[in-house]
Amino acid sequence: MDAGIDRRAVLRGLAAAVAALPVLGAGAATAAAAAAAAPSSYGSWPVSTLEAFADTLVPGERRGPTDRAVAGAAAGPGAVQAGAVALLTAPELPLAPLLPGIATLLDARATGYAVTHLILLPLDRPPFVGLGFEHRTAVTAGLFQPDDPDRPIWQLLSFLVGLAFDTAAHLHTAQALADGHPGLTWIGFPAPGPDGLWRFPEHSYGRALAAPHPATTLSGSPA
Repeated sequence: MDAGIDRRAVLRGLAAAVAALPVLGAGAATAAAAAAAAPSSYGSWPVSTLEAFADTLVPGERRGPTDRAVAGAAAGPGAVQAGAVALLTAPELPLAPLLPGIATLLDARATGYAVTHLILLPLDRPPFVGLGFEHRTAVTAGLFQPDDPDRPIWQLLSFLVGLAFDTAAHLHTAQALADGHPGLTWIGFPAPGPDGLWRFPEHSYGRALAAPHPATTLSGSPA
């Protein structure tokens, strides 16, 4: 099923977003505020679809009893709580105009899946959001098959979603930890030192993994 979007433009935009990630930390406070407000400009349906996709990749608990995008398939925070949409809509990234098209493409896939599996979708929410978590997972798995023509789009999008949870890429790391970022807190990311810098004095496994080669120099380099 064709959603009628320019797939090359979407792929270029996603690739540019990945390349632009290192600049996000510079204006973290301004970016976070703008990103928090940005999703409303797309309307509830595209945002809900993107949230449901993020929640399928890194599931978490529902934000409330009326939450439809988050399926509640896992305890604790997921990609949605960690700011996946805030990262995708960060002002420094060129994704904003592309997100409705990406959501439309995903909803088209969900509609096709529902038709072939005789699933009656509710009319008051996007097709992908209307699927149960098991079916969302099946649709998402199909997106990553080697023969899927849009596979690179979903690979890059899932990479960004993962970064939102694992690294809080749209925020300054020290501030994200201070604010209790759900993803960083959940994985136990270490806090910086008093000066705001990270240092790792214990950087080994704490035991010899193999006997040194006889020709190894005192500095640890091979002769």
